[in-house]
Amino acid sequence: MATFKAIVVDKAGAGQTVRLADFDEKDLMDGDVTVRVEWSTVNYKDGLAVTGKAPVVRRFPMIAGVDFSGTVEVSSHPNWRPGDKVILNGWGLGETHLGALAQKARVKGDWLVRLPAGISSRDAMAIGTAGYTAMLAVMALERAGLGPGRGPVVVTGAAGGVGSVAVALLAKLGYAVIASTGRPEEASYLKGLGATEILDRKELSGPARPLAKERWAGGIDAVGSTTLANVLSMTRYGGAVAACGLAGGMDLPTSVAPFILRGVSLLGIDSVMCPLPLRQEAWRRLETDLDQSKIAAMVSEIGLDEVIAAGQRIVEGQVRGRIVVKIG
Repeated sequence: MATFKAIVVDKAGAGQTVRLADFDEKDLMDGDVTVRVEWSTVNYKDGLAVTGKAPVVRRFPMIAGVDFSGTVEVSSHPNWRPGDKVILNGWGLGETHLGALAQKARVKGDWLVRLPAGISSRDAMAIGTAGYTAMLAVMALERAGLGPGRGPVVVTGAAGGVGSVAVALLAKLGYAVIASTGRPEEASYLKGLGATEILDRKELSGPARPLAKERWAGGIDAVGSTTLANVLSMTRYGGAVAACGLAGGMDLPTSVAPFILRGVSLLGIDSVMCPLPLRQEAWRRLETDLDQSKIAAMVSEIGLDEVIAAGQRIVEGQVRGRIVVKIG
């Protein structure tokens, strides 16, 4: 295959262009493993990249897409052989390294995780970076000492990709889950994933008090800004909140009160440069701790030619759950 189909973002004056185009294999970047990409996904970051709403893309031209699943075609890396089934999340893919929304990718073997036996290539991208990030957040809460017996956990942006998987994971693990959303019509969807209570996001959108009434033992926040400030102010003594998103903004209008008067911990979750052992543990946990039957309820499937429109929808908050992109 001298050329292959890819979603290509390029520079255009002060802005950018994005199109489905033919990309020459000789222009792929250096790497010791070449993968035939079979499935990818549209994450919130992908939406920002294809719409240009935020400076995700750092070099041009860029193939968009931050994660994929596929089959190794060529490898000079000692851990990988042709035919191996692999997953890649992050490591600058779609930002500084040519990305995943394409029929082929050349990457570093050290970036790859072996596809768990109990997860199909399609379901790996139904989970995707959003779901892998949700698992990292759950693991961080566990390391902070939270368990189902400590009390409920709130999930913000619950109808989105990270939120949907977080709700399903926490429910499977036995937590009482409070799902915060601005889309009341998604209440039945969220309860189907395991939420025990639906919280209107308006309750978390006003100016945060330094300390408010204690409502939950912990949280997974995919929104940031005022929402995160309110979640922190309502977290019980000794609780913890994992922050993994910034759809609402990068600011944090709060005080030190939750941290020094209630001993609350704020746990930052980075999925992009996360060390390999933690990634491998997250995917092992996803194989066992995510109810596979819940994936079908949260996923829709599109083709590569529908990615650009899907990217626009996701940044406008019009996407429920996860989008998988059939590429192979």
